[in-house]
Amino acid sequence: MHFVRTLRAAGLPLGPGQTLRAVEAVRAVDISNRADFYLALRASIVSRYDQIDLFDQAFQVFWRNPDLLNRMISLMLPTLAVDLPPDEDPGEPLQRRLAEALMPQNQTPQEQEEQEIEIQADMTWSAREQLQTKDFEQMGTDELELAKRAMARLALPLAEVPVRRFQPTNRIARADLRRTMQKSLRGGGDVIDLQYRKRKTRPPPLVVLCDISGSMERYARMLLHFMHALTNDRDRVSTFLFGTRLTNITRYLRDKEVDRALAKIGTQVEDWSGGTRIGASLEDFNRLWSRRVLGQGAVVLLITDGLDREAAAGVEEQMERLHKSCRRLIWLNPLLRYDAFEPKSSGARAILPHVDDFRPVHNLDSLGELAGALNATDVSLQKGMREWRNKL
Repeated sequence: MHFVRTLRAAGLPLGPGQTLRAVEAVRAVDISNRADFYLALRASIVSRYDQIDLFDQAFQVFWRNPDLLNRMISLMLPTLAVDLPPDEDPGEPLQRRLAEALMPQNQTPQEQEEQEIEIQADMTWSAREQLQTKDFEQMGTDELELAKRAMARLALPLAEVPVRRFQPTNRIARADLRRTMQKSLRGGGDVIDLQYRKRKTRPPPLVVLCDISGSMERYARMLLHFMHALTNDRDRVSTFLFGTRLTNITRYLRDKEVDRALAKIGTQVEDWSGGTRIGASLEDFNRLWSRRVLGQGAVVLLITDGLDREAAAGVEEQMERLHKSCRRLIWLNPLLRYDAFEPKSSGARAILPHVDDFRPVHNLDSLGELAGALNATDVSLQKGMREWRNKL
């Protein structure tokens, strides 16, 4: 019961029903077998693919040592070191929301109230600025909720481009002979007032290709909220997820309720937290979907870290074809948040020559700056990409 409460504090939507089901599952298996115990709890508690990573980490840490809560303070705070036994692996760094859920609450209600008042009075502006620049991976539960709300309000304007159709205008432009003749007939044809027309403009289609492999999973979960906001904010937005295979999730993101949309996606996408087959996934997109969604000069957002388990087989050929089929191809990479990042992996070296812009995507500020990249001139983009291509 305490384990379920910890997961609920970490952000999983669990209630008494899941707690009772977990107790019944544990009674039905051999509790002395750790594998059976793990599978029984996971089957009774986890309901979506995106919950597996948090559950696995919580299970490994929670059931590792009876004196868990006393050791968690040293494990979760970066300023303190933990004295682990020589033969024990410290493992992967804890997710912030799991660390907060495992933190013992020793403060009295009066102390907590005084602390909340102090933060509200003095530090509101500072917390808001820190949230804009904070990495998604380092956010706590409350910060993740605030970030999701900010994404729902985030606007991503696209510069309008001319299309084939025309619309009437009062300015001197291209003569509209058809409307001119129609209007002259109304007056008996004695006076002919020349009518004009101009091309209509509208934002180009937007296509998002997002990597959901193990190395990208935590960012992909947050970016799904961003994609949901985009899909419900404008028309002609197509979203695809890829790991070991390509999945079109556009129609699921059109659901106005974000939690319901993500639940549907969790049941349809089967390759969460797996490997990455960038070349094969791009080939499926170019062969099956490019002619449907890349018409009228679409803009493509490729969200991946460039790590490919097949040593970038076929990536360069498929990237070249994708680049030639769209108006602009922008690569968003969370690894670019590191100043010392260099495109050394085979996947990154195959992707980089065929993109128009290369940007980080790891916090709210990076998403806000994406709007400027979408409306930037080709000259400024070429100048920035020339520096990256010189590193190859």
